[in-house]
Amino acid sequence: MTAESQNVEWKSSWHNDYLKWICGFANAHGGTIYIGKNDEGQTVGLPDARELLETLPTKIRDVLGIVCDVNLQSENGLNFIEIITKPYSVPVSLRGRYYYRSGSTKVELTGNELNDFLLRKTGKTWDDVVEESATLADIDETSIRQFLYDAGTSGRMPDVSGLSTLEILDKLRLVQGDKIKRAAIILFGKDPNRFYPNVLVKIGRFTGKDEDLTFQEVEEGNLIQLFRTIPEQLNRKFLTRQIDFMGLQRVERGEYPVAAIREMLLNALVHRNYMGSSVQLRVYDHKLTLWNEGSLPEGLDAEALKRTHSSRPRNLIIADACFKAGYIDTWGRGTLKIYNSCKEAGLPEPAIQPMDGGVLVSLYKDHLNEEQLKKLGLNERQIKAVQFVKENQKITNAEFQRLFDVGRSTATRDLKELVEKGVFKHPKIKGAGAFYEF
Repeated sequence: MTAESQNVEWKSSWHNDYLKWICGFANAHGGTIYIGKNDEGQTVGLPDARELLETLPTKIRDVLGIVCDVNLQSENGLNFIEIITKPYSVPVSLRGRYYYRSGSTKVELTGNELNDFLLRKTGKTWDDVVEESATLADIDETSIRQFLYDAGTSGRMPDVSGLSTLEILDKLRLVQGDKIKRAAIILFGKDPNRFYPNVLVKIGRFTGKDEDLTFQEVEEGNLIQLFRTIPEQLNRKFLTRQIDFMGLQRVERGEYPVAAIREMLLNALVHRNYMGSSVQLRVYDHKLTLWNEGSLPEGLDAEALKRTHSSRPRNLIIADACFKAGYIDTWGRGTLKIYNSCKEAGLPEPAIQPMDGGVLVSLYKDHLNEEQLKKLGLNERQIKAVQFVKENQKITNAEFQRLFDVGRSTATRDLKELVEKGVFKHPKIKGAGAFYEF
């Protein structure tokens, strides 16, 4: 039995609302709807199957403007309808609304998602569109020179010696004739925020359980500028131990694995939705998080980011320029570098997850913060005991009893579990003088 999935949908009876599902299949990768099957895929029969066989092809054509294969099938003496929808290279709408099949669900495309979808259907991405109001005067020559220096180091850029600014931009596919594309503004613009909202990064320092904002900074500018000013700002005000970023090309280990921070920033800035919210970088006592708007590429989930996967950049022109400069590669290894660098540094596994219409990446400073301890399934007494040892280097069974007003058996059980989970070591001695430490 075929499972309900990206390309399969089961319905026990026909309803005109299911035209949305057909529209979604046509706009995605195609698929099949079975009318006369229940949610488990079992055939329940369709009394009006022959009538639907006559009317559905015409209804689909008249309402959606597409042609589907509509077939009458039978199983165990029960009739059902099979509607096979092919993927269409042009956008398909239902009464002016656009639907898309994502996983096993139907979603209506609106706002930025709809804009991106319509562009993709024309073979373009958001950054490949001409910005009619921009001119060559809006391009920052200093940023281009920095880019060419970095590209010369990477060895991925063709020789542009003696070329004018316009000719260099043309080599990078950043212009159409003498008109400037959006990608050129994002990469090299003197003031990208004059054209698009929120081309900036907010950095905040948060403390305490209530996540109180202690101070914040906002970094604005084009990508070439942000690649340098953000690490400088982190070093200057936000990280306890300074780290040598050397821009974003060559890095050394610091308070957090710098390779992980580097890839976080590059992924957020290169692959973000530039018509959405600003990038938000939060620095806590025990972790560092970065959120940027834009969903994961279709077909990839959070688990896929932990293994080798294909590169599917949202902004193709921006990504290609950053590849030529040596900032990124094109093999989908960025997230792997985040995971591997934290593993090599002996830190907890990072978390990369969809959140609030974007992607949140979290780096953790140590295994012994409250968030990580809760993941181990520790109770409140055990977590507080860990905090006690952080401050006092050790804890005895008697101290545990006194701190949490529990009996010896409870204290012994809690401490034994902390040893089993690798938080504490076995006491070196037994008896009244025994104590537990990391």
